[in-house]
Amino acid sequence: MTQKPSVQNDAAFFELLGGGKEKPSEKKWGAGMVIAGITGGAALALSVICLPFVSPALRRVCLPYVPATNSQVENVLKALRGRSGRFVDLGSGDGRIVLSAAQAGFTPAEGVELNPWLVLYSKVQALRQGLSSTTSFHRRDLWKFSLKPYPNIVIFGVEEMMEELQLKLENEVEAGTHIVACRFPLPKLKPVATIGSGLDTVWLYTPNNNKEQEGRY
Repeated sequence: MTQKPSVQNDAAFFELLGGGKEKPSEKKWGAGMVIAGITGGAALALSVICLPFVSPALRRVCLPYVPATNSQVENVLKALRGRSGRFVDLGSGDGRIVLSAAQAGFTPAEGVELNPWLVLYSKVQALRQGLSSTTSFHRRDLWKFSLKPYPNIVIFGVEEMMEELQLKLENEVEAGTHIVACRFPLPKLKPVATIGSGLDTVWLYTPNNNKEQEGRY
């Protein structure tokens, strides 16, 4: 036999529907929901803004943002030890390698990056570190960016793009140019030096310069 609901239960039910008097705890709960809604909206907006930092840019070859490690930065600078002049980092990401190159004396030190948020972030970091006058960050497609003016080139790419990028380098760089590849080597060029190990390995190339001898640091 089904038990009939009590009057007390009916009252509680109508209170839940808003028929009862609002209690202080309910006011707090409502205010909390408003705050949670505002906070959630802000978090969503922040996620949208930061999404380009962790997702691949829309490019011919997918080039995701992967920050350079401290060891990679050290290995790049070791590969270019004793060098000076113009410097460019292709796929400069958050600008870490460019800023380190500027601190090491390369002038100007430049980065090429398609992601607008990373370019903005790099410029802010350059300003904070007092390096705005010696660095530049270009929001450009690296395939349309001329490499001829640069005697020092760093590549931070993915395996799928290295062969095509090698052709671009061979067509544009001058003799004596030093090229440092991070993460992945150029597939058909013989490095003159291999520095580091594992994911932090970098490869040094000097196209059109047969005087260099292969070595390992």
